[in-house]
Amino acid sequence: MFKTRELNINFLKLRKPNYIISIILSVISIILVLNKGLNLGVDFAGGVVVEIYNENIIDLQELRKELHNNKIEEFSVFNLSSEKEIMIKVGLNNENQATTINMIRELIETKYPTTHFRKIDFVGPQVGEELIKNGVIAVVLGFLSIMIYLWFRFEWQYSIGAILALAHDALLTMGFFSLTQLEFNLTSIAALLTIIGYSVNDSVVIYDRIRENLLKMRKNTIEHIVNKSINDTLSRTTLTVLTTAFANLALILFGGNVIASFSIAMFFGIIIGTYSSIFLSAPVLINLRLKNSKVS
Repeated sequence: MFKTRELNINFLKLRKPNYIISIILSVISIILVLNKGLNLGVDFAGGVVVEIYNENIIDLQELRKELHNNKIEEFSVFNLSSEKEIMIKVGLNNENQATTINMIRELIETKYPTTHFRKIDFVGPQVGEELIKNGVIAVVLGFLSIMIYLWFRFEWQYSIGAILALAHDALLTMGFFSLTQLEFNLTSIAALLTIIGYSVNDSVVIYDRIRENLLKMRKNTIEHIVNKSINDTLSRTTLTVLTTAFANLALILFGGNVIASFSIAMFFGIIIGTYSSIFLSAPVLINLRLKNSKVS
């Protein structure tokens, strides 16, 4: 039988520089969000959503030009699951929403008479604010639930380590949204929660191995045990990130604009989550004074 060579990469060698890099990136992300802001979608900013279907393929560039000529501002036009399905989103900057809806309807019925209107929705600013509040609550509850779970399953050091890594992932993802001006909508909240779940799953795998090695290697230093545990789980971590990243790449390439915010954010979050689980959540246990004798 073939014996797999045991890895012995010193992940803790650059522990402090990694901390500094993560802090700098987190601060930059906060500055970006506060100054540049997020490109809020209709879900949060409010506006009009029109979904249409036509047996004939409509030229999106031509449709955009027609909307622009009709003085409709801040809109986006894209295909859904097929080229025959189109979604039009218009922001709240257009003063009279009822007039805007009528203009869009009249334009499409005149220019593309065989079109079927599948959905016409209006999202007011109050609804948008409520969705933002609910989104923030969902993320905060996710953080608290994970912290409590890890506290009971492991020890307080593991809980703090994971939360620091998750906060890092969430901040960098928000900074990514602000930097790229990718539309931030309800699917973006879903992506954020999924990234948190993915990242904590990676951290828990390493934490399990650390706890196991603490019991078996009581004479070794905590630094050696943490580093060995990261090496022990590295092949699993690598395989997981590659398979998940390839799946998300397929979503980016073939999923269309409807889930673009979700799939692109997930791809970014997977990379950041893997980095934080290896270089933040595990090494920080050393700074939190985790000791062999504390494991039951």
